[in-house]
Amino acid sequence: MATRETAEEGQTLAIVTGPAGAGRTTAIRALEDIGFEAIDNLPLSLLPRLLDAGPPARPLALGIDPRNRDFASADLIDLIAGFAAQPGLQPQLVYLDCSDDVLLRRFSETRRRHPMAPGDSPQLGIAREKDLLRGLRHRADLLIDTSDMTPHDLRAEIDRWFAPDSGTGLAVSVQSFSYKRGMPRGADYVFDCRFLKNPYWVAELRSLDGRDAAVQAHIAVDPRAAAFLDRVADLAAFLLPAHREEGKRHLTLAFGCTGGQHRSVALAEKLAARLADGGLQVSIRHRELDRHAEARGGGEARGA
Repeated sequence: MATRETAEEGQTLAIVTGPAGAGRTTAIRALEDIGFEAIDNLPLSLLPRLLDAGPPARPLALGIDPRNRDFASADLIDLIAGFAAQPGLQPQLVYLDCSDDVLLRRFSETRRRHPMAPGDSPQLGIAREKDLLRGLRHRADLLIDTSDMTPHDLRAEIDRWFAPDSGTGLAVSVQSFSYKRGMPRGADYVFDCRFLKNPYWVAELRSLDGRDAAVQAHIAVDPRAAAFLDRVADLAAFLLPAHREEGKRHLTLAFGCTGGQHRSVALAEKLAARLADGGLQVSIRHRELDRHAEARGGGEARGA
């Protein structure tokens, strides 16, 4: 497989970076598997030479390691701006983020020293590296938080964003989440549906989730539910073409409720179905349901 390419957008150049332990190597391998030519750990000084001959013949994925001696966030941002001005080239900065506690756990599990603080604690190395990368995180075209992801989950996420799409030029992710665990970091638009009728307080619905017809029917009794969904769908219909015209390739819409099990799941399912019916490439993720499934040993659940 290869990523979609048009004459207007040019060939995809995916530049992948993020803190050590967040999954850069996994992401690079996933891109290679879907048709990218992949080069990892390339010094910034060699980046311009790589493209001296013009756009690559096929999509190119570059893994940038912030530990390289010539690395500087500002320099990489300048290089990306230069690539964006080149005809036939479409650079995309992919930033893999991860919470400090998860990074620390991953280093503890592997018993590795942190490369940014080999003689000190991993916490210090994580802090140093994130400070070094701060400018790139804000500049990222695609921000993926891998805190709750397995390598399988990350590969699936890369595939969703970069595998061939329906030709719309904009891939949309619709997510549900619990406010108790915080908002998803990469969400572009967040909608709070805690004001809707809550199935949690109905005993026979409590153990179900928002994908169940009985739960959806209970929420639909609330006269505000349909109106709310209509307005969000109308807003999406207004916003998505505008983002597409501005060259945005990825957009995440998220619904939140108290537990992330009933209302947010039901609304996310319904909006995703509407967008898919409209011809958009849509992926859906239920953060809390996936997390609970994994905790129960229900297989390789997707995390977010």
